[in-house]
Amino acid sequence: MGTVMTSDHVALHVDDEGSGPAVVLVAGFGAPSTSWVFQVDALTAAGYRTVCVDRRSHGQSESPAFGQRMARHGKDLHDVLVALDLRDAVLVGGSMGASTIWAHTDLFGTDGVRGIVSVDQTPRMLNGPDWPHGYYGFDDTNAGTFFADGVPPTGRGLPMERAAASMGRLAERLGPQATAFRAPAPETVPLLRDHAQQDWRDVVARTEVPVLMTAGRESQLWPCEHAAAAVHGHPQGRAVVLEDCGHAANIDRPDEFNAAMVEFLADL
Repeated sequence: MGTVMTSDHVALHVDDEGSGPAVVLVAGFGAPSTSWVFQVDALTAAGYRTVCVDRRSHGQSESPAFGQRMARHGKDLHDVLVALDLRDAVLVGGSMGASTIWAHTDLFGTDGVRGIVSVDQTPRMLNGPDWPHGYYGFDDTNAGTFFADGVPPTGRGLPMERAAASMGRLAERLGPQATAFRAPAPETVPLLRDHAQQDWRDVVARTEVPVLMTAGRESQLWPCEHAAAAVHGHPQGRAVVLEDCGHAANIDRPDEFNAAMVEFLADL
């Protein structure tokens, strides 16, 4: 493990394991880098180097009041790639971690990136006439207040008890490291609002490297059809929907997700 200092002087915690081609894993809103443990196990066993990043105000990274926007998180990811001299990496993002990757791609392109994997993150959270694959119940009528108090429940998707069982297996695997999980820091409220307003569809469409969009059939946040819609017409895009799976696809169905991810990596 180590620390990367961003260009605006925020210390980011990074776990770096294994050797071989690099895979950079970026977790979602409120999730620490340790949430990728099942993927680290599979990737290092398959001969990959894994770099897990705690975004600012997440996990063991510093939590400043500033920089709480997706563009800055994209720049933070760039700072990590530069600091670790990662010139040929695959970027894997879960939920808001995927949006961080799209923010990075929008700012810096894909030089030094071999491929991108999104884990159950719709490229546009706001529903509208041309995009019915956003966050359940989120549209122009409530766009200004919907995320005012955090992430609202939808009453959709994988039932709570089945999701809790998945988190229990993760906690058992992590042991003492499970304490790295914490409620989202109060300063991340502006980040959540900024995230909700973004539309990455044009970034996905213009991405010049292979893209894998994965989705949980029973995602609690949005329809799984977002995955296929996001890469429709992309010459190097593919979509995979995981059955019996909620939003946290890499935790709910780690074996199935890992198989799809490793197959994608092998094809690069």
